[in-house]
Amino acid sequence: MAASTKVALVTGAGSGIGKGAALALAKDGYAVVLAGRRKELLESVAAEVGALGGRALVVPTDVGDPAAVRALFAQTKGTFGRLDVLFNNAGMGAPPVPLEDLTYEQWKAVVDANLTGVFLCTQEAFKIMKSQDPRGGRIINNGSISAHAPRPNSAPYTSTKHAVTGLTKSASLDGRKYDIAVGQIDIGNAETPLAARMAKGVPQANGTIAPEPLMDVENVSRAVSYMASLPLEANVMFLTVMATKMPFVGRG
Repeated sequence: MAASTKVALVTGAGSGIGKGAALALAKDGYAVVLAGRRKELLESVAAEVGALGGRALVVPTDVGDPAAVRALFAQTKGTFGRLDVLFNNAGMGAPPVPLEDLTYEQWKAVVDANLTGVFLCTQEAFKIMKSQDPRGGRIINNGSISAHAPRPNSAPYTSTKHAVTGLTKSASLDGRKYDIAVGQIDIGNAETPLAARMAKGVPQANGTIAPEPLMDVENVSRAVSYMASLPLEANVMFLTVMATKMPFVGRG
């Protein structure tokens, strides 16, 4: 592989936002590392990358497992020699049950995926980016509208997304000396398999059930592509992309 080839790693790359972002980055000329728990979905995305004329590396990974994350980044470095962009996209939610009925196991699973996973991947990316030549890179964290305001019965998800905002700020500060830019994209109602239910009606803050507008996931892919395209002297610290008419601003 030519030394000038840019390399991007996307977690949760098998479907939805991760798949869209990986394909967008491939179109932009990146070799893409596809991480996620379901190998068959990752391989399907890799085939689409290949059809675009790009190169993809499939690495099945549980981002909440420190050993698996270390192996993911070691394989990335061993295959491509460097890492230019990390999109920390993998995440999950807990069942939408009352807070007092959540189990510890449900809480911990969300924390492991949404927060610990982002930390572990950021840590390994720092190790590669600070020592490569040319030095530096970019890390984009998938926050959420929930990083600003919760939905009903979403304590684990909302807590972790607020924590991701803190991690984004800390990593942005700590990455400066290594020429590592860190930012966050907060997404609201992108039309993915996980969000499709919103069109049929979801609980609102006032206790009602109401359908919510959705937007094409391609809008998110374009936003990630834009954030990744900037020179390292510039950074999008926070970007919110959302369905225009979703109930976010206002009084709920």
